[in-house]
Amino acid sequence: MSEHSQEKRVEMFWKRIDGLHAGLIGLKGTDRLIPMAHYTDPEKGCLWFIGHDGTELAERAETGPQDAVFALTSDDHGIYTHAHGTLSLSHDEQKLDELWSKVAASWFEDGRRDPDVRLLCLTLRSAEVWTSTTSAARFLYETAKGNLAERKPDMGDNYSLTF
Repeated sequence: MSEHSQEKRVEMFWKRIDGLHAGLIGLKGTDRLIPMAHYTDPEKGCLWFIGHDGTELAERAETGPQDAVFALTSDDHGIYTHAHGTLSLSHDEQKLDELWSKVAASWFEDGRRDPDVRLLCLTLRSAEVWTSTTSAARFLYETAKGNLAERKPDMGDNYSLTF
């Protein structure tokens, strides 16, 4: 297990999830998580989502900030995490323009100006993170070392973050 400061771990968290396309998001108190593309914003400490009017997430966010959870796993990036935060509806047109893409447009009949487009912001409070090596050679080395030395292999870290 490597030793890093909380600040360095937060920085590493944002870097690892930045290259990933989607995770699972849901409202606290429900057992329903849905896949959605996220856009990282480390400076603001949030994840952005382009949602659709009429969905549970958008409808609940329209009534005010909601406790939410976000889960993400990636063997390729060596990260497994679930984060907690506050989901809110945003009317930041400039941010929506910044995030808008052909992929987002494909979900809306009238593209960027579709009246059903909803911009959601999940401001993170905390996360539990597991990281692992993405190297097959390191995995084999640690497994062999663990078997020979009869101790658990060092495959990564597990820690909690606060934002």
